[in-house]
Amino acid sequence: MSVTANKQTQALATVPASVTVFDGEALEAAGVTRLESLAEVTPGLSFQPFGQASVNAPVMRGLTANFFSFSSSTLLQVDGVPTLMAQGFDDRLLDIERVEVLRGPQSTLYGRNAEAGVINIHTRLPGNEPRSMISTEIGSRQQRALRFAVSRPLVADTLYASIAGEWSAQDGFIDNTYTGRREDDREHRNAKLALRWTPGPGTDATLRYAQQDYRDGAALWGSRTAPRATVSSGTAGWNDSTGRTASLDVSHEFESGLRLRAITASNVFFDRVQQDTDFRPADMLHIGRDHRFRTLSQELRLEGKLGQAQWLAGVYADRDNHDLLNEQKLPAGQNRSAAKLTGGTTALFTHWTVPLSERWSVLAGARVERNAVRFTPAGSAAQRADTTHLSPKLALQYQLAPESQLYASVSEGLRAGGFNVFVPAANYAAYRPETVRAFELGAKGWLLQRRMRYAASLYLMDVQHMQVQQMPLPGLVYITNAASARSTGAEFELDYLLARGWRLQAGLGLNRTRFRTFRDGANVYDGNRNPFAPDLNGHVGLRYDAPTGWYLQTVFTGTGRVYLDAANRHGRNGYGLVNLLAGINRGAFELSGYVNNLANRRYDAVGYQNGIVTVYSPPRELGVRLTWRL
Repeated sequence: MSVTANKQTQALATVPASVTVFDGEALEAAGVTRLESLAEVTPGLSFQPFGQASVNAPVMRGLTANFFSFSSSTLLQVDGVPTLMAQGFDDRLLDIERVEVLRGPQSTLYGRNAEAGVINIHTRLPGNEPRSMISTEIGSRQQRALRFAVSRPLVADTLYASIAGEWSAQDGFIDNTYTGRREDDREHRNAKLALRWTPGPGTDATLRYAQQDYRDGAALWGSRTAPRATVSSGTAGWNDSTGRTASLDVSHEFESGLRLRAITASNVFFDRVQQDTDFRPADMLHIGRDHRFRTLSQELRLEGKLGQAQWLAGVYADRDNHDLLNEQKLPAGQNRSAAKLTGGTTALFTHWTVPLSERWSVLAGARVERNAVRFTPAGSAAQRADTTHLSPKLALQYQLAPESQLYASVSEGLRAGGFNVFVPAANYAAYRPETVRAFELGAKGWLLQRRMRYAASLYLMDVQHMQVQQMPLPGLVYITNAASARSTGAEFELDYLLARGWRLQAGLGLNRTRFRTFRDGANVYDGNRNPFAPDLNGHVGLRYDAPTGWYLQTVFTGTGRVYLDAANRHGRNGYGLVNLLAGINRGAFELSGYVNNLANRRYDAVGYQNGIVTVYSPPRELGVRLTWRL
C-alpha cells in the first residue's frame, strides 16, 4: 500500500514512523462513517469525551489540547486543507480513498499543532472510470441515513467531476422531564464536490468544495445528581454549526523529474451553540458560543532526486481571522464577551531521504516557522505575541528485507501559543507555545509469505511549557503553562490472514503521560496524569468473508480510565465494547446489519465542568444498511 506520510508517495512498509492506514473501501464496507470511530481501531489515538458533534479534541500519545485553546495537538488535513483546532475537527468520511494516521511529532513537514501527530484524509479523485454508490440505513432511535457518491468523466482523459453527500438524523436518548421531549436529537447534512482537470501528461489540477451542517439538539450533558440520561431543562440546548472548505490542488511534473505542487485552501467554521448547565426549568446557568473561524492557507513545494537521494522543499503560509462571542448566564446576570483573534504562520521546510548503503538510509528534515497571534478584546487594547521555532527531525533506517525495516528517530513538535480570551480578570493572560522532543524506535514489515503485517514502536517524549486547561466554574476556562511532562509508551499492530476468508486485526497502545512539575497557584499537581489521556487503548477484530458473498465481523475495542481535570478528581472509567457486523453481497447490492455496543456498556465521563456535569455515553445501537454500487 502506498502512502504520503512524508508528503511523497512511498510504500507503507518503507516509512520510518508509526503509521496506521485505512483503505476507503474497507471503511465503507465496515460502515465506518465518523472520524471518532477511527479511534476505536487506532493504537494511541482517542478523543476527549465532550458530547457535542462538530467539536472533537484528539488525544495522541497522551497529548491533547482542549477546545478553548483554539488549537489542537494533532493536525487534521482533508485533501490538503488543515484544521488547526477542535472546532470543525470532523469529517464524515464520504467517498474516501484512504486515511493515514501518523503518530509522533510531525511539525517538520506539517507545522504548528502537529506536535503529537496528523490525521490525513484523502478523498477519491474523479477519473475516466465512472463509479456510483448509494446507501440507505435505518436503526435505533429512528436512525435514518442516506449516503451517495457519483464520479464521471466530463471530457475523456481531460475533465472529470464527482459529488458525494450524506443526510442523517437520529432521535436522542436524554429525556427532558420538564418539556417531555428528547433533548439531544441529531441531524447532519454533508457534501463534497470535486472538479479535476488533466490538460497534459504532467499536469493535474483539482478544485474541491466541502460543507458540513449540524442541526442538533443539546450536548450529551446532564447533572451528576439527576437520574442518568434525564434533565429538567427549561433552557433550550442546540448546535447549529457549519463548516465550509474550498481548495485548489495543482501539481506539475517536469521532464527533468522535478515535481511542483501548490495547495491553496480556505477553511471556515461557524461554531454556534447554546447549552444549559444547571439542567433545571429556570434559566439560572447556561453557556453559549457564536464563533466564526476563518483560515486561509497556501503551500508550495518542490520535490525531486539528487543522485540516489530524494528531497522535498517548500514554503507555507496561513492567516487566521476569527470572531469570538462567548456568553455565560449566571444567577447574578448574563455576561457576553466579544473578541477578535487574528494572526498566522509563515514557514520554510525541507525533507531528505539519503541512502547510505544497500540497507541503511538516513532521513533528515527541518522547518523554520514563525507564528503571530493578535488578540483584541472588545473595548480593550490589542495584545500581540510572536514566536519563531525550529522543528528538526532525524531518522535512521535499516532495511531488513524489501518490505521489513528497523528505524530510530528523534524529532521535535510544536503547538502554538495564545491568549486566555475569556478571562478579563487576568488581563487575558498569554500562554507560551508547547514544545515536544520525541525519541522513537520501531520495526515493521511482513512475515509468513506476506500473510501477516506487523508494526511495533517504542517512544519517549519530553514536553516543555505544557498547556493545561483548567475549568474552575461552568463557562470559566483558562490555559496555563505551569507544567512540564513526560510521555512514554508503545504501540503494536497486527494484520493476519489466518486462512481462506479469515482475517485477524489487532492493535494495542500503551501510554504513560505524567506531569513532572505543575504548580497552579497554591495547587500542586506533580506526578498527576494529563487530563483525557488513557494509559491503554486497543482492539481485536476477526472477520470472515465467505466465497459465496456473505461475511461476519466482530470487533472488541477498549480504553483505560481517563481523568477530566489536572487534579485527577473526576474521570471516566475504562471500558470495553463489542461491535458486530454481518452482511451479504449479491452483484451490485449489499445488505448488512450491525450492532454497536452489544452489551450496552455505560462509560460516562463524570465530573466535567469542575465536577457538575456528566457527559453521557450513547447506548447500544442496531441498524440495517442497504448499499448499491455500480
